[in-house]
Amino acid sequence: MVVEDEMFVATEIEYVVEELGYRPVGIAADTASAIKLGPLADIALVDLNLRDGATGRDIGRMLAERHGMTVLFMTANPSQVGEAFPGAVGVLPKPVAEEDLKAAVRYTVALREARQAHAPARLRVFA
Repeated sequence: MVVEDEMFVATEIEYVVEELGYRPVGIAADTASAIKLGPLADIALVDLNLRDGATGRDIGRMLAERHGMTVLFMTANPSQVGEAFPGAVGVLPKPVAEEDLKAAVRYTVALREARQAHAPARLRVFA
């Protein structure tokens, strides 16, 4: 799932995820749409500032708690993410190059599948 209110950015992220062979379940631009898509996804790529305000962190936590989702934050304001919580992988600073996004998605999938993986250089991994 892509949680992003800028549709151009969201569709680009979906495209990259599809290029890696995964099937995005949709784009959520706010809390209500994230709640609706939540049961369908295993991984969420989450921006902090969305259509309904700075709700991304709370959405990420809710998705992890309610649905056991693995959460990767993507934001231009990485310091605003705050502390880690169970299910949160880390923060990928925006703007992000396609190869960095691919590496971060691969890493997130590997963690979800309990496989050994090395974190990409640009990804700030939560301890």
